[in-house]
Amino acid sequence: MSNGKRVRGGESVPATPGADVSADSYFPEHGNGGYQVAHYDLELDYRPAANRLTGRARISAVATRALSGLSLDLGPFRLDRVLVDGRPCRYTHRAGKLRIKPLKTLPAGPFEIEVRYVGNPKPVRTRDWGDLGWEQLEDGALVASQPIGAPSWFPCNDHLGDKASYRITVAAPSAYAVVANGSLESYRVGASTTTWVYEQAEPMPTYLATVQIGAYELIDHIGGDIPQPAAVPAALVADFGHDFGRQPEMMRAFSGLFGPYPFAEYAVVVVDEELDVPVEAQALSIFGRNHVDGRRGSERMVAHELAHQWFGNSVSIADWRHIWLNEGFAAYAEWLWSEVSGGIPAARHAARAHSRLASLAQDLRLSDPGVRRMFDDRVYKRGALALHALRTTMGDAAFFALAQAWTRTHRHGSVTTDQFIALAHRHSDQPLDALVFRPWLHETRLPRLPSGEA
Repeated sequence: MSNGKRVRGGESVPATPGADVSADSYFPEHGNGGYQVAHYDLELDYRPAANRLTGRARISAVATRALSGLSLDLGPFRLDRVLVDGRPCRYTHRAGKLRIKPLKTLPAGPFEIEVRYVGNPKPVRTRDWGDLGWEQLEDGALVASQPIGAPSWFPCNDHLGDKASYRITVAAPSAYAVVANGSLESYRVGASTTTWVYEQAEPMPTYLATVQIGAYELIDHIGGDIPQPAAVPAALVADFGHDFGRQPEMMRAFSGLFGPYPFAEYAVVVVDEELDVPVEAQALSIFGRNHVDGRRGSERMVAHELAHQWFGNSVSIADWRHIWLNEGFAAYAEWLWSEVSGGIPAARHAARAHSRLASLAQDLRLSDPGVRRMFDDRVYKRGALALHALRTTMGDAAFFALAQAWTRTHRHGSVTTDQFIALAHRHSDQPLDALVFRPWLHETRLPRLPSGEA
């Protein structure tokens, strides 16, 4: 986080009680109280060679109570201007917080903030997951913000429960392609710079906002009823066509299992770098060149990231302790795709995963794994196993009716584990607490799979 400080008016700005604290149990220092953001309008100019980012953020928000001050999350940029409803204000910027004091107390209701900033974007450094957010590549930039990297490139209310629409405008040298969330509305080619404008109409949490900049070959559509564009290094286009060739079929299969695809399109970017794992964003997924081998060696990851568009992106969690709802469904989707595409059945995948987990420490509580374990592979696999146990207990018809009701009822909303449990009870004539939810979600010892498993 930034230790830089910038003060207007020669005096510090006191924090409004509760303004700097979010409701998230794992990252209370990220996110801010007192308001909800409705829309981010980001205008960015990026110079890759110098790693120089110039930005103007216009944030439309709604105060939930009268505010004498408020705060945003923002990394170590130089601030050129901060306005509230078009008027200058006092502010301080240090330790990752931009604290703003308007000239007059804001009444409950809508207001707008404008922030102009410039600097060399730096990822948010973490002990457990490395660098998060904006990362300069050898030839371009990559943004992977989960869970707390968004302040590395724009001022925001960095809490996953505060979802907003976005307009993202990026100017970059014309040798580069730019991909961001949503639909490409326009691009303007200048003498040396091209400006790209993307609109993400559906509400999105900050950690899923992304910009990808690189020397990519743009593919308009890889097939299927849903627009599926891609951006790929030229040398990988042929192998990409094979490795992602079944993605349109995957989209149809998941739409049948989980309900209609929740966004206008789904884009894929392959960066010319090796990535440990692919990265999810809203209506967009990012893969490394190592995930394209011409043999569909990473197809399970293609399924995993696509499934996140339903589970994690459209239906978002309200607090990071519920992360199993994102990762469990995405991991289970890998097994479902294997099953429906003629590969290994989900039951056999479940048996293998159970055997592996049984040999590991039995000290993880799926419903609240803790901040250091939220991306532990056991969260993914045990989450998938919990869903398979639920499917076995309920039966296929009831289970997939539940999955579709879940994505339909909470489309573009934020959810908790308790809400999932309550909806499951309404779709089942079997007792679920003792058989599924208590042992799989709330106890640390790995349960046995329900009888009848392979």
